[in-house]
Amino acid sequence: MSDPIEDFDRRHVWHPFTQSLTAPAPMVAVAGQGANILTKDGETILDLISSWWVNLHGHAHPAIAAAIAAQASTLEQVIFADFTHAPAAHLAQRLAALLPKDLDRVFFSDNGSTAVEVALKIALQYFANQGQERRRLLAFDGGYHGDTVGAMSLGRSSGFFRAWEDLLFPVDVLPFPASWWQDEAVDSKEDEALAALDRALDESVAAVLIEPLVQGASGMRMCRPSFLRALAERTAQAGALLIFDEVMTGFGRTGSLFACLKAGVTPDLLCLSKGLTGGFLPMGATVAREPIHQAFLDERIDRAFLHGHSYTANPLGCAAGLASLDLLTGPACQAQISRIEAIHSERLKALPSGRARHLRVTGTIAALEIGDTGYGGAEGKKLKAFFRQHGMLVRPLGSTLYFLPPYCIPEPDLHRAWDVLTSAL
Repeated sequence: MSDPIEDFDRRHVWHPFTQSLTAPAPMVAVAGQGANILTKDGETILDLISSWWVNLHGHAHPAIAAAIAAQASTLEQVIFADFTHAPAAHLAQRLAALLPKDLDRVFFSDNGSTAVEVALKIALQYFANQGQERRRLLAFDGGYHGDTVGAMSLGRSSGFFRAWEDLLFPVDVLPFPASWWQDEAVDSKEDEALAALDRALDESVAAVLIEPLVQGASGMRMCRPSFLRALAERTAQAGALLIFDEVMTGFGRTGSLFACLKAGVTPDLLCLSKGLTGGFLPMGATVAREPIHQAFLDERIDRAFLHGHSYTANPLGCAAGLASLDLLTGPACQAQISRIEAIHSERLKALPSGRARHLRVTGTIAALEIGDTGYGGAEGKKLKAFFRQHGMLVRPLGSTLYFLPPYCIPEPDLHRAWDVLTSAL
């Protein structure tokens, strides 16, 4: 007799980023415990990708679960256009205190795509409110920023949006100087990218947007902090706004609390999501410099930022975010992040020579290339199946195999994952 959950799923559910005709039946998750996902068949699956990069501290962390439960019994939701509440005010203050100076104003939304969409709309209206004709947007090759129309337009070169290509608005796409260990061409790649930026920057550019230090969905492609500093300097000189999409890189993933801190760059707008609630609830945030917010203050309503979401600053999500920040900023979590980065580096160096290319690490993110297939190609499917046989969840990005585990992953489990990769190679 078939499981009714599997039957209902097969009949009614449409899964994301999945070719339902050829994909194997999804596993049925019944519980989460630390770095593991438990299935209805009694399997324990080691989550090496933090369930699409959202889970910071492990599944079903009791401190975050308790914070949500306590908030749910007090205030579950209220319209944020007419009200504020303690969880939202405290979370905004906490974020501002952790970010570079001058990133003070937090606009809450629902997810990473909306956080980026909000940043784009703020940037464009910021100049319009001042009577400036700045409408052009610059982004980088391989960047992925979400699935709403503005975010897709900025990520048009990622390869995910060909079905809607004719509907996207124009964006100038610049080369991204992806680098790795022992990359002898990195200086020339950065020179080429900055030269292209110099040619593109003029008084018509409103904003330049980039995933700082690591491009996620295009294959964990990494750049050096020095490139971001040069980018920021040129963007400021041109009078354009710099937007950092830290939806994936935020909340410790790069080794620092935020990639902007590690790079020593203060963007004008910062997009956050994924780890914001520790993986418990959907929430996004766009953080702006205070002078940008000031440009929207006027007696006329059309100068206001007329944007919002039904669940903006949802109290349950804010409570989860506060509990997650308590864990993230504690000494134990910082030690866990450092431990993961050290193990990644140690094990990457020990991989069989010639079996993998472009080895790289930034914080808790380790990546390498195996083969040359694109997204959904044979190499990635083989690797995913091989790890699955060993009770581990990976989701290769084309020929890129990466590990991005929850911070609580036990050291023996992380070494076991590297042992499986070595065996696969």
